[in-house]
Amino acid sequence: MAAVEVSEHEEREGPLERPHLRLVTFESSPWIVPQGRHVGERRAARARMLKRRRRTLVVLAILAGLVILALPGVAFGGVASSGLSSDLSGNATLAAGMVYVVQPGDSLNSIARKMDPADASRARESLVRELDSSVVVSGEHVLIP
Repeated sequence: MAAVEVSEHEEREGPLERPHLRLVTFESSPWIVPQGRHVGERRAARARMLKRRRRTLVVLAILAGLVILALPGVAFGGVASSGLSSDLSGNATLAAGMVYVVQPGDSLNSIARKMDPADASRARESLVRELDSSVVVSGEHVLIP
């Protein structure tokens, strides 16, 4: 390493007095000892960290996908637990032209009560005529007459 030292000499006299520059060398220890881990170890540790981050992101993406798939079909316009589509499930009664999906435990009488709570027997008769049967199966789509 080198440094520049400014020294003023009073011996020189002249019209322009400028400082005299002299090169001074600085001797330091021949080798600087690096502190910490070697470059290869640091690179390997960084690679392991990046691999861990990627793996974590993949796991989070998979978990998010599973959560979305586990949501009820109502969130995607499917059928609610009442057997109606999500836009119709707010209504208490079934109207003509609606499609009702038969749920486990449903019968013609329970569907007829949802159609017309006041006169379920007339609603049951129209359902029997529509289905040509007095039996409903879970998962069956029934068009409300």
